Order: sequence, then structure tokens, then C-alpha cells
Amino acid sequence: MKKVLLAVAIVAAGFTANAQDVKFGAKAGLNFANVYGDDVENNDYRTSLHVGAVAEIEISEKFSLQPELMYSTQGAKTDENNVDLTMKLDYLNVPVMAKYYVAEGFSLEAGPQVGFLLSAKVKAESGGDSGEVDVKDEFETIDFGLNFGAGYKLDSGLNFSARYNLGLSNVAKESDNSIKNGVFQVSVGYFF
Repeated sequence: MKKVLLAVAIVAAGFTANAQDVKFGAKAGLNFANVYGDDVENNDYRTSLHVGAVAEIEISEKFSLQPELMYSTQGAKTDENNVDLTMKLDYLNVPVMAKYYVAEGFSLEAGPQVGFLLSAKVKAESGGDSGEVDVKDEFETIDFGLNFGAGYKLDSGLNFSARYNLGLSNVAKESDNSIKNGVFQVSVGYFF
């Protein structure tokens, strides 16, 4: 994980050397997370959160790169035999977004993401009783995905974005089951 973070930092530093302008900021927002795959059916979205740091590296007037370091709570919810189950997957995500400004302040963005699993738990609730089990050993520690979205940035530094993360990796260690993350995010941020 340290090597990947170092590589991201080196790439970002290389772009910074040639960039016209670099802005740093923070953002947070809601996740509407789910998982999809072979044996996944009847899941509901888990509403959760994400928070982290961003940098926007201006390459030209209309194009910029935006590396991010985000803590993201993901997973899914389901109901089996009158038991409410919540899968809680917490990640440290590192997306690198290419942003193209199509109009003043309005951008379209896309880019890859690597996620590092921090914890994985399943919470069960039924009839007022609840319990939580650590299932991190059943999940892969690294998740790859692609992000697609749009954003709007005000001159004040305040910005808003919406994006979808399409998981590409099977996050389940069992080879018989394919489970991939899918997360819709709505964010508000501020560039300093």
C-alpha cells in the first residue's frame, strides 16, 4: 500500500511541475453503496459517507487532473428470513480523475480508482437483537474501479459533484462468488 501511495504522490508531483495551477481542498458527502455479482440479489443500497482530501492540477484552461485520498464507507443491505443484514466495507480510496470543463465551472470527469480495504463487517439485526461479525478475511484487500461523473465549481472554491464508481474487481476471496462494489456518490467540497 505504501508503494502505491508513493507512486500516486510521484505522479501528482510530476504533473505539478508542469501544471499552471494547483488547488488543494477537502470534500465529503453521501454514498449510496451496493454490491453486485453472481449470487447477489435483492440487495438494498447502504447509505453511508465519504470524506477526504483532493487536489486539482490544472493542465490547461479546460482540462485538469484531480487526485483524491478518500475514506469511504461502502457495502450493502439485505433482508434474509426476517433478519436485517448490513455489509459494512470501509475503504481508503485513491481515485485520479480527469476533468474536462465543458462550460464555466461545469466539468465532466472520469478516471480509475484503487481502494484499500480497511475493515469488513456484517451486522445482523432481528427483533431488537443485534450482533456484528468481522469478515475482513473473506474479502480482497485491494479493489479496482472506474469513476464517471460531473461537477460544478464556484469561484469561491465551493464545489459540488456526483459520480458513480463501477467496481471492476471481485472483492470476495471465494472464487465461486463474484462480488463487485457499485457506489453512487454526491459530494460537496471546498478548494482553499
